[in-house]
Amino acid sequence: ILVVGHADTSGSADYNIGLSNRRARTVADALVAQGVNGGVISLDGKGETALARPTADGVREPLNRRATIGINFR
Repeated sequence: ILVVGHADTSGSADYNIGLSNRRARTVADALVAQGVNGGVISLDGKGETALARPTADGVREPLNRRATIGINFR
């Protein structure tokens, strides 16, 4: 399971990397609380580099404030 956190362009790029990492961690913690084995979860934070809705710098866009969950079956 790969949990990827994202952020919008408000705030600095460095801040948004940290924010997206915290967002991914929060989602991973929620999955573990629901019984998912934490050992199968990987985290990534994209900051403002993979916007769902492209915006100019400094724009608050709720669609860009998200986490995605990818599940790979073996």
